Amino acid sequence: MNPLLLVLHLAAAAVLVRLFVLARRVRVGPGGPLQDVYEAAFLGGGPGRVADTALAAMHLDGRIVIGGPGVVAVVHRIAHDPVERAVLDTHATAPSGSLRALRLGVMTHPAVQEIGDALADRGLVTPPGPRRTLRRWCVGLVIGSFLLFPLGILVTVAEFALDGPAVPFFVKLLPLFLVCLVSALVCGTTSTRPVSPAGLAALTAYRRAYGHGGVNTVALGGIRALSDRELWERLRDAARPDGPVRGGRSRSAYRHSSDTTAAAAVVMWCAGAATGGGDGWGSDSGSGGGSSSICGSSSSSCGSSSSSCGSSSSSCGSSSSSSCGSSSSSSCGGSSG
Repeated sequence: MNPLLLVLHLAAAAVLVRLFVLARRVRVGPGGPLQDVYEAAFLGGGPGRVADTALAAMHLDGRIVIGGPGVVAVVHRIAHDPVERAVLDTHATAPSGSLRALRLGVMTHPAVQEIGDALADRGLVTPPGPRRTLRRWCVGLVIGSFLLFPLGILVTVAEFALDGPAVPFFVKLLPLFLVCLVSALVCGTTSTRPVSPAGLAALTAYRRAYGHGGVNTVALGGIRALSDRELWERLRDAARPDGPVRGGRSRSAYRHSSDTTAAAAVVMWCAGAATGGGDGWGSDSGSGGGSSSICGSSSSSCGSSSSSCGSSSSSCGSSSSSSCGSSSSSSCGGSSG
């Protein structure tokens, strides 16, 4: 075998082994069923979906009133779980009871972020750091595969100038190119999603067991599943990056998903992608395309003792509306129902 061809095969083999190791690392965890409706909401749409689920549940049973234009009033300070307590606690700091500020505050609250930590520990969602690393390796392998073309052409021209081999070097590179390209594409599309195969299976099992009744309507179907269209419009507008629609139209209403929050204010639990980025749960409110994801860091989400979103000097979610420490360059945000 040509020495250069041997070196290229060995290099490709090393990269493929590295991809395999990284792919295994992002899928660690025992799996298992979902514990409650908020875990289902988190898997279905991230912290935004969790916040929308709690807000819709409390509005529909009369504990809070979500009025127009995007103002929330507390009627009964009763909370049945930590997420609902996060709603009440965050409301006390939301300017003028702003639904948009309240929603973002609940998304970034430790009670919601710890749901992501628990799911990541069980292997139902994939930690953002290893997933980003795997994506970079996949992209690098794709680029390297295409760089084989000019290399193959140059070597082939050089060989023909000397003695004209029976099989051109360019042809010898084709199997290596195909193996590397296909491996990178398959690995990149199957192993870099925020929800793992175990998470998808758990979500499917939860959907079969509980259907779409009650609060599960929002958790599993997003806010577009709400029969109360006024509530849907207010939650949709609260999730818009440019705020509520004025006069029934917004300049960016057709460009942005209603499941994204202010791009300048948030990055995401599992990505660090900008608005409309390609790493996350995507749009599920029925009002546009784009995608978003949930807040995170190199190993887990915010607001947990195992989170690397902050450290002893920079923690995440120290207050109900705080965001991730700047040391990890990520803050909390996400997609919503």
